[in-house]
Amino acid sequence: MSDLSYERLCRFRPDSGAEPRIGAVIAGERIVDLTHVGVSSLSDVLDRADPAAHLRLLRGSEDGVALSEVVLLPPVEHHEVWAAGVTYLRSKSARMEESDFSATAYDRVYDADRPEIFFKSLGAKVVGPDEHVGIRKDARWSVPEPELALVMNAHGRLVGCTVGNDMSSRDIEGENLLYLPQAKVYDRSCSLGPWITLVADDDVIRQ
Repeated sequence: MSDLSYERLCRFRPDSGAEPRIGAVIAGERIVDLTHVGVSSLSDVLDRADPAAHLRLLRGSEDGVALSEVVLLPPVEHHEVWAAGVTYLRSKSARMEESDFSATAYDRVYDADRPEIFFKSLGAKVVGPDEHVGIRKDARWSVPEPELALVMNAHGRLVGCTVGNDMSSRDIEGENLLYLPQAKVYDRSCSLGPWITLVADDDVIRQ
C-alpha cells in the first residue's frame, strides 16, 4: 500500500473560536479549506461515487495553510460509531483468561458467523486528536485499544479509514459480559482521527 497516493479528509477550525470546517490534507502537513467550493460537511465528499477523486478535484493545486495553524477535530459529525469485538485470536484468549464467567461466550463468538457488534459512541461525543480520553472512576483497570476504524458512507460503501481508540474498563467487562456497555460506553471513551484516509477501491482496505 505504500506506493499508492491517498487523499485525506478532515474537520478543523481555523482558530479555537471558529465554526468547524472541512478540509483536504496535503502530505500530512497542510490543509486546504473547502468552504469556498461549497463543502460544509464530510458527507458532501464521502457520499460521492468516488470520494477520493472528488476530493482531489476540489482541492486542486492550492497549497493551503500549515497544519500547525489549525485545530483538528474528530472526523465524524452526526454519525454513529460502532465497534466489532473479539476479532482476532489474541483478543479471544485474553478475554477468556480475564473472565471465567464469560469465557464460553468469547470462545463461541470468535468462531461464529455473526460477529460481536456493539454501539460505541455518538459522533458529537467522540474525542479528537490530542484530546484527553476518559477513564471511569469506578474502574480499576482501564486500557486503550488502538483500532483501525472503517468509514462507511450513506450508501453503505466502505470509502476510507481512520485511527481509533476504543477505551475500555477491562475489569468491569471481565466481571460480567452483560456489563459491556458500562465498560465500553462512557464519557470520552471513543477517540478518532486525525483525518479520514480515502481510497478509490475498498479492496485496498480489505487487503
